[in-house]
Amino acid sequence: MPSKFGKCLFALLTLGTLACAQSVPAGTHMTVRTDSQINSASAHVGQSFHANLVSDLVVEGKTIAKAGAPAKGKVTYVKSSGRLHDPGQVTVRLTSIQLANGKTLSVSTSGYREKGKSHTKSNVTKIGGGAAAGALIGGLAGGGKGALIGTAAGAGAGTGVAAATGKEEAVIHAETAITFTTTANARAK
Repeated sequence: MPSKFGKCLFALLTLGTLACAQSVPAGTHMTVRTDSQINSASAHVGQSFHANLVSDLVVEGKTIAKAGAPAKGKVTYVKSSGRLHDPGQVTVRLTSIQLANGKTLSVSTSGYREKGKSHTKSNVTKIGGGAAAGALIGGLAGGGKGALIGTAAGAGAGTGVAAATGKEEAVIHAETAITFTTTANARAK
């Protein structure tokens, strides 16, 4: 029959092992797959999102969360796109993962940033196309002077089209796999 000291030592060792198995050191990589789309046009700072672990989370040789485990995150930065410049941006961070034992692991992670594509190529195409079309029409209607007037008018029209259609939002699509890295030691609650 074990002594009272032996039982206490066993309990402490068992609890210590469980505590270690439910903590995650800084620098741990976790990949999740998002459940829904996040768009810089409609997202706001503090907005939460849901995701699922892509693979088991293993710490010190022990699986503490299985692939498919629910995870949560939040939007930490968002900037909507301008019309002719400044594409949209959105940054998200992971905040928690549900562990295999049903507890929640709160985490502090690196951010994942998505940026909308550049406006430059799209704007050049729209404005340049408008100028070329204006020059062609002006040239046919009024010769050299008409082409010059048509070019200016077409460029103006092209700029209007670029301004009306030129938003380049940042989008994190549903089912996007994102790898986060913990920035501090995390412990289950």
